[in-house]
Amino acid sequence: MRILDFNTSVNVQGVSGDRKMMQTYISIKLFATLTRYTPASGDKYPVLPGTTILDLLKELDIPENDAKLIFINGIKGDLTSSLHGGERVGIFPPVGGG
Repeated sequence: MRILDFNTSVNVQGVSGDRKMMQTYISIKLFATLTRYTPASGDKYPVLPGTTILDLLKELDIPENDAKLIFINGIKGDLTSSLHGGERVGIFPPVGGG
């Protein structure tokens, strides 16, 4: 038995119209100098299951080197972390100080 949460919806797409792809949603919060990349739909951003943080950065046009600290549901992640839907993603840039 598979249970879908409220953040999941079915989106039928495909080259010939016969392929089904599951589209899910995540919440994205970008901090400091990255806020300018925040999508309008940041509270409910659509992704396909298996999308990695690196894939997400590319979609949002965020340079890979600008994403230093990544949290997924409050747990440290990295560029290879996969998203499956329903996650809260927070991304911080490198921080300097003295």
